[in-house]
Amino acid sequence: MKRADIILAAVILAAAFLFLGGRQFTRTEGNTVVVTVDGKETARFALDREVDVQLDGAGGVNRLVIHDGLAEVTDADCPDRLCVKESSIRYSGETIVCLPHKLVVRIESDEMPEVDGVAK
Repeated sequence: MKRADIILAAVILAAAFLFLGGRQFTRTEGNTVVVTVDGKETARFALDREVDVQLDGAGGVNRLVIHDGLAEVTDADCPDRLCVKESSIRYSGETIVCLPHKLVVRIESDEMPEVDGVAK
């Protein structure tokens, strides 16, 4: 490797760390858990409530638990159970997805999102 290659790699790594570090300070606490099955909203819960509910997905069942301002899928009858292995979510825009059941659990916030473009 040449000196220029090392400098380029260092600049790319520094930019990546700055981007990821900046996201830590700009993310928004969510306040609503939105559940969709097959693209249709089926439930909406406040994130500050204690909830333990069974969600009927397309072809299966998942268990959603909301506690201490966190939402997580704690049980599922899908074969891979990847949704159960995902970590808890609490920030606006975070999701938990169960593809076999076509289930999406998403965190939303009442705050206005930043505008990053203009549509005409």
